[in-house]
Amino acid sequence: MKRRINKVAVIGSGIMGSGIACHFANIGVEVLLLDIVPRELNEKEKQKGLSLDDEVVRNRIVNDSLQNALKSKPSPIYHKDFASRIKTGNLQDDISKVSEADWIIEVVVERLDIKKQVFENLEKYRKKGTIITSNTSGIPIKFMSEGRSEDFQKHFCGTHFFNPPRYLRLFEIIPGPETSQEILDFLFMYGEKFLGKTPVIAKDTPAFIGNRIGIFSIMSLFHQVKEMGMTIEEVDKLTGPVIGRQKSATFRTVDVVGLDTLVHVANGLHENVPKDEAHDLFALPDFINTMVENKWYGSKTGQGFYKKIKKDDGSSEIKSLDLDSMEYRDQKKASFATLEQTKSIDNVADRFEVLINGKDKAGDFYRKSFSALFAYVSNRIPEITDELYKIDDAMRAGFGWEHGPFQIWDAIGVKKGVEMMKKESYEPAAWVNEMLESGNESFYTVKEGNTFYYDIDQKKQVKVPGQDAFIILDNIRESKEVFKNSGVVVEDLGDGILNVEFRSKMNTIGGDVLDGLNKAIDLAEKDYQGLVVANNGKNFSVGANIGMIFMMAVEQEYDELNMAIKYFQDTMMRMRYSAIPTVAAPHAMTLGGGCELSLHADRVVAAAETYIGLVEFGVGVIPGGGGTKEMTVRASDTYQKDDVELNRLREHFLAIGMAKVSTSAYEAFDLNILQKGKDIVVVNPDRQLAIAKKTALLMAENGYTKPIERTDIKVLGKQALGAFLVGTDQMKAGNYISEHDQKIANKLAYVMAGGDLSANQMVSERYLLDLEREAFLSLTGERKTLERLQHMLKKGKPLRN
Repeated sequence: MKRRINKVAVIGSGIMGSGIACHFANIGVEVLLLDIVPRELNEKEKQKGLSLDDEVVRNRIVNDSLQNALKSKPSPIYHKDFASRIKTGNLQDDISKVSEADWIIEVVVERLDIKKQVFENLEKYRKKGTIITSNTSGIPIKFMSEGRSEDFQKHFCGTHFFNPPRYLRLFEIIPGPETSQEILDFLFMYGEKFLGKTPVIAKDTPAFIGNRIGIFSIMSLFHQVKEMGMTIEEVDKLTGPVIGRQKSATFRTVDVVGLDTLVHVANGLHENVPKDEAHDLFALPDFINTMVENKWYGSKTGQGFYKKIKKDDGSSEIKSLDLDSMEYRDQKKASFATLEQTKSIDNVADRFEVLINGKDKAGDFYRKSFSALFAYVSNRIPEITDELYKIDDAMRAGFGWEHGPFQIWDAIGVKKGVEMMKKESYEPAAWVNEMLESGNESFYTVKEGNTFYYDIDQKKQVKVPGQDAFIILDNIRESKEVFKNSGVVVEDLGDGILNVEFRSKMNTIGGDVLDGLNKAIDLAEKDYQGLVVANNGKNFSVGANIGMIFMMAVEQEYDELNMAIKYFQDTMMRMRYSAIPTVAAPHAMTLGGGCELSLHADRVVAAAETYIGLVEFGVGVIPGGGGTKEMTVRASDTYQKDDVELNRLREHFLAIGMAKVSTSAYEAFDLNILQKGKDIVVVNPDRQLAIAKKTALLMAENGYTKPIERTDIKVLGKQALGAFLVGTDQMKAGNYISEHDQKIANKLAYVMAGGDLSANQMVSERYLLDLEREAFLSLTGERKTLERLQHMLKKGKPLRN
């Protein structure tokens, strides 16, 4: 039987339950969200004369929880309209409706007795064959299904989402004693393909995989920070982006998540893993006990390791907790010579060897922390999993680490890591030494574009399963390289499709990237069938290189700047009007020039988590790489008979003038940056490149023909220009915008109106591009624009253009 998920019932509407419900709504699934009936009226209900029998009261808990989730930031939902896919109810009046669900997910309080009671009630209404799972973070799965029917136990397991479910990709699947293989296989497939997760089959051990390793890592640091006499600023400096982790690093992250949450899991581990060699590390150090007693849990209580206070002048500042005095003090700047040595190393994996060789406190810290981590993860096999890659998957997807523990160990060198561990009085598990003795010197290898891992039982490298749906650029870059310069690598993806991968700093677009794009189009038109623009960087592209534009503007080299902007425009037009189909695959930050490239591709295959927009106003210019032209074209294409055309143009004008950025790919459809019926959204970013390749290939096989440049763009001339100028005058008069902002807006209005034409007129794309480039150049000569450019350059930020 082909199993499909059309409707999901989520039992429990707390932070996790509502978040899970929202994510299923994100992917188009109908959701029934249920919670308990209130036991008493609140004050508002009493004032309204309501009773406990009124539906609005009976559903108050679930509705309030869902609304609070929808109002939270970052949002749990891709688009506000998707919330209509969630229906709410309560566990007394509506529990029978679970019979309509294809999957029932329990997300109630973490108490075994309550969970078992919920399952007993659900089984009365659940239809046979329905998947039923628990989103527990640590209660043994084997205890939950005791006493349930054979069919229930066969279709029951744990499915542990990480919070927030939209953003954290780890999806742990924990089999119960009787869970059928068919259910495990289905959930693994569904989690990866439909939910966009990194699924990991975990053993039924305390805290499973992600939290077992993650909480160990944090608790190990808690103990280490006191032993080494380090400040919380120093630890956060050493455990953040420099090693490929979140900017919030360790202590700021704990403040955000909540110290109480961490302590709950740590206490559970201390109680439930008595034979763990690191058992004592799960015991709370004194400073954590003090914080718990004081209820200093972090953001939720207003203070934790950091505390935000208001000064007498009304401004605010962040104080740090001194772990010796347990009092808040001014923050101390943390700096280390070892970190200075890594500043020129862009690839995080290449930094680890430098970090562990440091001669200062930072080097000591890394040697101790990595040694403890390596020993711990090696000893968790086969206890929590039989395959080492699952630990790395869990830490990357659940805790946001760029590299998992075994990948870091590989980057240092397995032999060198073992030597370092022994100097720090740690020993790896016996299988690591056996692996080295057998001639295997790394945990991972890459062969023919696929990743292999060392299988302990088979004592050899085995292909990591599930890669067939992915194209991993790191694995094919060297072997499939067709062209390379300082800004891009062009790879052969097979089947006649090339890929352009940006390799510049932060994937900014400069002359080398434009050269690479043009070269890729030349190659594709000559010998291939299509072209994809995609990369695996943190962001697709944050825009153009500020240095080039700033220097040309300062030196008043306007001929050169004009040529550079025209080259950008011409390259974007080649993306649109080449002889082969072009597909852009944006993800994460896709700003300015990155957005303009996406606007000019034949198709866009966007990751759901794509934050895309034309943000040039922030640096005092208008989009100059075809973005202003393209939004004018798209406005023209929306004009309908008897439509108020000026209103349509105004929507596109404001998208640029207000520097609007979508908070998901779905919101980009509202901005007309992505186009319905044409562009595609992919929930799992690992699948994005493969789907982009298939899209380009399908277009080619369907008989792609080079488009004809547009000469039929309707511009509204003075009608639109006059209306926009009146609007900017009013905004300036009301002190909503500065004089410089008004000047930028007026330039934008001039371009999007098609100039000061006396009447509506059809114009060409080239006509609009000339207006756009002229306006862009004139604005770069403005003193205020140069000041903004210089400010961003000093901060090391690229121009988002």
